[in-house]
Amino acid sequence: MAKAKNILFIMFDQLRWDYLGCYGHPHLETPNIDRLAAMGVRFDRAYIQSPICGSSRMSTYTGRYVHSHGASFNGVPLKVGEMTMGDHLRKVGMDCWLVGKTHMRADAEGMARLGLAPDSIIGARVAECGFDVFERDDGMLPEGPDGYYDPDGAKEYNKWLKAKGYESDNPWHDFANSGLDEEGNVLSGWFLKNSREAANIHEPDSETPYLTGRGMQFMEQTEGPWCCHLSFIKPHWPYVVPEPYASMYGPEHVLPPVRTDAERQNAHPVFKAFMDTKVGQAFSRDEVREAVIPAYMGLIKQADDQMGRLFDWMDKTGRMDDTMIVLTSDHGDFLGDHWLGEKTFFHDASTRMPLIIYDPSPDADATRGTACDALVESIDLAPTFVEIAGGEVPDHILEGRSLLPILRGQARDTGREYAICEWDYSATGVATALNADPRDALLFMVATKEWKLIHAQGGYRPMLFDLQNDPQELVDLGESDEHAEVIERLYSYLHDWTCRPSQRTTRSRQQLIDMRTKSGGKGIVLGVYDEDETPLNLTVKYRDRKAMPWRDIRKPDA
Repeated sequence: MAKAKNILFIMFDQLRWDYLGCYGHPHLETPNIDRLAAMGVRFDRAYIQSPICGSSRMSTYTGRYVHSHGASFNGVPLKVGEMTMGDHLRKVGMDCWLVGKTHMRADAEGMARLGLAPDSIIGARVAECGFDVFERDDGMLPEGPDGYYDPDGAKEYNKWLKAKGYESDNPWHDFANSGLDEEGNVLSGWFLKNSREAANIHEPDSETPYLTGRGMQFMEQTEGPWCCHLSFIKPHWPYVVPEPYASMYGPEHVLPPVRTDAERQNAHPVFKAFMDTKVGQAFSRDEVREAVIPAYMGLIKQADDQMGRLFDWMDKTGRMDDTMIVLTSDHGDFLGDHWLGEKTFFHDASTRMPLIIYDPSPDADATRGTACDALVESIDLAPTFVEIAGGEVPDHILEGRSLLPILRGQARDTGREYAICEWDYSATGVATALNADPRDALLFMVATKEWKLIHAQGGYRPMLFDLQNDPQELVDLGESDEHAEVIERLYSYLHDWTCRPSQRTTRSRQQLIDMRTKSGGKGIVLGVYDEDETPLNLTVKYRDRKAMPWRDIRKPDA
């Protein structure tokens, strides 16, 4: 084993943490991802920073909270001045490349204001979240009466499918994400009943094998040191998978939903508004869960098989010996738990992420195959990568904490008392249902190992869960007088977090300390009554000086 020269940063989209074998799923076997966990460290209490694709990813890529980077919803641009892991890594000599999805929207107005041409090297990196692009594939190419959701979605993948003979104006939809009936009718994966259908595509041509192959092609043609963000689209909806995975799981493998009637009847007003969305109502139906979850499991099983393909190739080519591998997700999926679908609330089904890190360094031998219960956040990956690359973490910019001491057995914790997650739902139908002003359509989560507080702007009471005695988060204690002290303490954490100097990014901590004394030699003399009250060397420029009276220079007019 050698020290990590490169980083393979694998992210799956909407992969729920407890839908992996190594995290305890009773039916879903994932031996290849489990193998990675046996080679490295499995983090059991890792949290995302926002329960929505774009915002969560921007926090991971910048190493900063949503309140800091400002990309608060899908489609909200990442501010042009925000540095990302690519910027930090290139500064210390490591390239940073993208193969797959980022869900990043470029700040076109900011780039134009600063004169950054999108086709320049700097402009291209700013427009691509700091990555150099081997292939960007955000994967989504839905089409409605107003056009495509993302005209560039699945761009190269669709070209590749067409070249293989999948004839369609949108093979991503018609083949990779839909079934086919006996009459040749496309059974769109957008309709949840069709999750029972096998995708009408040869399995090696589907999205996950395709991106796995592209990741291998990248590694084959490059030299290190590099960081490759291999970012998969699945198991994100549409929930459709090709055979043999479409037939692997059935209703008998669907776990009972984690929810109670009391939870729904006594729901917090904002929580209830999320339950009442169309997707929440859909996933509250057994027929929907029994159609979708087997397909979701099939997508995960396919992903695990592709990880086996990838890791075997890395073994054979020697890349496993000098490449750190990080495997995670941008958020989870409620799948009907708590009467919710999708991911846009704060229960662990959504906000806890799988996180497995394999470090080839001999320094990490002592922690191989271990599980870590430390409070970890997705923003911790960027500083971890900087340290692996040999750099000093710019902690006035990066708000996360390097996990390298844990990986190397030098620490057992991050030193963090709480984790934060944010959700700006101001552009959603929930805000309409609640008649919420955009300034009030904000939610915050503060989680310790024992408690989870959810704060809703707009004058609402908090929600509170006892994670030790109610790990399934079914009993909301937000109105309990007995827990007033706990609520107050968690609010104090939220207050401390909001008071952090997150926008002070142009001066480091040490630079600020140095500035306390540096100005003393620059001629500013404040509060000094007599010249002998201050050191001679600081005021030497003001002593023993001669000048003419101004009247001798400027004669009055005759």
